[in-house]
Amino acid sequence: MSYLKRNKRRLSPVALCAVIGFAGLASKASAADQAASNGTPEPPFDGARFENTKPKHDWSLIVGAGAAYEPKYEGSDEFEVSPIPFVVFTYGDWLEINPGGISVTPYKANGFSISGNVGYETGRKDDDGDRLRGLGDIDFAATVGAKLAYEWGPVELYASVDQTINGSESLIGKFGLEYSAPVTERLIIGAKAEATIANAKHMQAYFGIDAAQAARSGLPEYKAEAGLKRIDVSASATYALSERWLVRGEVGVGVLTGDAADTPIVEEKVQPSVSAFVGYKF
Repeated sequence: MSYLKRNKRRLSPVALCAVIGFAGLASKASAADQAASNGTPEPPFDGARFENTKPKHDWSLIVGAGAAYEPKYEGSDEFEVSPIPFVVFTYGDWLEINPGGISVTPYKANGFSISGNVGYETGRKDDDGDRLRGLGDIDFAATVGAKLAYEWGPVELYASVDQTINGSESLIGKFGLEYSAPVTERLIIGAKAEATIANAKHMQAYFGIDAAQAARSGLPEYKAEAGLKRIDVSASATYALSERWLVRGEVGVGVLTGDAADTPIVEEKVQPSVSAFVGYKF
């Protein structure tokens, strides 16, 4: 599913355009009848002139801004508000650019799709929290990955894998399901459940503590192994204020598991978040 599931129903202003179109068509028909009664030959009817359809284009662009209220780092018990610029561009069924990166879908048929993506990993600063001091920074890095998905009506089942280039050198796998469907002509609701697994390099970078880090931070040494890292669930709602303006809100909660939950770095295993934004669709 796309970053913002498109509503297949038209909004009510389109119906107004249809009324205007039919009014124009009726006026033309009346003029034609008058011309016929005066003995003037009736020209061939050109139905295309009266079709009330807008030129179709294969692209969509949504630009907006919002904010998220979430933990300061993964495992923190402190929260912060972060501003979020928001841009979503889609072209046909094969290209999407969103805040997470760029996704290309070369294959899509019978509900199945295969896509590749380029994104990023934000990393972490050791001044993001008291328990991180002395652990050092994890650098921002690019990611490349692939995703296999199957859509069954409003439900999408998916599995993805992403490799971080440099930085933490993480290998992350995700699998889950997502639901998105229109409730009214203006409202779309969604829900998502997802599990994340990670390799040893990712787990050690974000949750492990080696001897040097332990000496600097005062925390005990800790080795984090590969495995299930966290489970997330979320719900969202997108409301069209008009044909151009929309608002979106999302609430979610993640639960750290396994070695990610047991590390001395983590202060709180349950990680709630909420976000909201307003956007304009071109």
